[in-house]
Amino acid sequence: MGADDRAQCGRRIEEMQLARLPDLARRDGDALTIALFPAGTRIYRDTVDAHGERTYALWDYFDWINAVLLYTTDGERSEFLLLQRANGRDYVLPSDPVLSPDRKHLATADFCASGCENRVSVWRVTPERIVRERSWRPPVPWSDASVRWKDAATVVLDYSVAGDAATRTLESRIDATAWRLDAAP
Repeated sequence: MGADDRAQCGRRIEEMQLARLPDLARRDGDALTIALFPAGTRIYRDTVDAHGERTYALWDYFDWINAVLLYTTDGERSEFLLLQRANGRDYVLPSDPVLSPDRKHLATADFCASGCENRVSVWRVTPERIVRERSWRPPVPWSDASVRWKDAATVVLDYSVAGDAATRTLESRIDATAWRLDAAP
């Protein structure tokens, strides 16, 4: 997209999303205002301090769960923030989440050489909250991975092992014993 940095990339995506979702959010300088539902707003302000710049950009909207996804940067670090519009709560996610076909879970895969969680996570979605329910770490380091849903109970991971450019695929049911439980179901 020709962006100079992560924050600018986020703003370019935001421009497209604001045009697509004009009643959901608006940008006024450093302030991004998100409309809550049924009423209210939530404002995220970009800031600059001695440690660097913190930015927020509208990334996506999950209409089935009434949640807004923001792309955030903090200096060289980036992450995602999921805002539930019904209650105004937001949740930090390490990567762009993928919604399950039954709309009851999100999945994230966060892998890189440094500064990542290096795990796959499944998050339970309810009207009241989003909570990490399960996570899994591979037995050998991965350099990259993406996640998608095969069905409501199975994730598919496309990944590369560190030091090997070949892409591999792994399927796993989210109720498999290899997953670590992070919260009570």
